[in-house]
Amino acid sequence: MKKALIFALSLMAGSSMAQKHKTSGNPLFEGWYADPEGVVFDKEYWIYPTYSDAYEKQVFMDAFSSKDLVKWKKHSHVIDTAAVKWAHIAMWAPAIIKKDDKYFLFFAANDIQDNEQEGGIGVAVADTPEGPFKDYLGKPLLDKFYNGAQPIDQFVFQDIDGQYYMIYGGWKHCNIVKLKDDFTGFTEYDDGTTFKEITPEGYVEGPFMFMREGKYYFMWSEGGWGGPNYKVAYAIADSPFGPFERIGVVLQQDQKVATGAGHHSMIKVPGKDEWYIVYHRRPLTETHHNHRVTCIDKVEFDEQGHIKPVKITFEGVAPNKLK
Repeated sequence: MKKALIFALSLMAGSSMAQKHKTSGNPLFEGWYADPEGVVFDKEYWIYPTYSDAYEKQVFMDAFSSKDLVKWKKHSHVIDTAAVKWAHIAMWAPAIIKKDDKYFLFFAANDIQDNEQEGGIGVAVADTPEGPFKDYLGKPLLDKFYNGAQPIDQFVFQDIDGQYYMIYGGWKHCNIVKLKDDFTGFTEYDDGTTFKEITPEGYVEGPFMFMREGKYYFMWSEGGWGGPNYKVAYAIADSPFGPFERIGVVLQQDQKVATGAGHHSMIKVPGKDEWYIVYHRRPLTETHHNHRVTCIDKVEFDEQGHIKPVKITFEGVAPNKLK
């Protein structure tokens, strides 16, 4: 009861701050949510997070939409384990792509620890971004360990030639695989391999990739997700395969604001060089590993194209309505 009151007060403080400055406030919405995937669909911003609770309670995912980054609408249970018969617990870290007027939601489930357990990375499909999403394959897309990478934390990236890649991996290993055009599996590279490891120094989990001015930016989370020192680092390369040499940390805790800032995604405003980082963090009032909230802050680049360290805030960001 006491913690619930403290959390409510922190939300009220953030809301008051947002009203004062006419910004989104952080956290963006009420509730424990982590690993957020931010994306733009049809002139709306969307965020798909993990429901942050005990594994056995992580049996659904909610989504949130906004026209201006400030006011957010909740879409409850866009997917749940009732629609995915092989998923039982630990539905994590959604990644979403729109293709051919369909929305494909990639997710991890069951937190498998070896190749004998059921689970891994799955795909669901819907006609609208709010779902409901249904299991696309009737089985996991990926249910085995390759190059030491646990099949979790998938991100789907479309290269400039149209090819879709899935970048994924926990347990300090990251792979990139070439998706078939219909997302039913993977295709081999020219050298006959399927799983290429691109793990940079310091990598733990939570990969994300984007392009800017012809360069490939690769980002990932470091540290322990349940602790205060979770953070995000990055590298830049000329190819989605790297090599990725770690440049530095761009997101981390601020002991005056929050701890455990990590597992992020990036939102680019269409047609503009304007960027936001969507991430989770732990309020200063909380120590439980599942007590995480979703936040947003502005991202800026220097003249060399390096990402400037992000200042995490209570204010969040100003309204930015899509045209």
